[in-house]
Amino acid sequence: MDQDTYVEWLVKRKDPAYAWPARIALGFLCVVSLLLAFAKVWGILLLGAVGAASYFLFQTLSVEYEYLYVDGGLTVDKILGKARRKKLLECTKDQLLLVAPSGHQGAKEYESNGMRVYDCSSTVKGAKTYTLYYQQGSQRTKVIFEPNDKMLQAFRHTSPRKVIL
Repeated sequence: MDQDTYVEWLVKRKDPAYAWPARIALGFLCVVSLLLAFAKVWGILLLGAVGAASYFLFQTLSVEYEYLYVDGGLTVDKILGKARRKKLLECTKDQLLLVAPSGHQGAKEYESNGMRVYDCSSTVKGAKTYTLYYQQGSQRTKVIFEPNDKMLQAFRHTSPRKVIL
């Protein structure tokens, strides 16, 4: 492995418990508002409002995280509805403090009050998550994520003292 390390990994967040009931309810409201749009003038306004609400809810219910590890730096993008991408965080190898399995005793010393916390995991019960700590200036950040073995080995290769497997 050389300095041009490139590892990409995509993790889909588990849908919340209310996802399917919300989708069914909005689908039902869309049908009702469509029928009202043919009968009443205000039904067109209702159809527009329900359509917009459905669009935004469907976007926020489907969340994926893309981890991109390039040359010692990690970038995490949040993908909403498989269409919109938002850069969530970016960390260089110089800013990296520690990568360890979630709940590891050695990570306790990196915890601090007021630190940002990002949960970029699938939230599936029993999933093997890792915690990454990094610092930008005075701001310390904690990231919970689910890297694959190839990404963990890339972390270990570029920063062996900062990675606990």
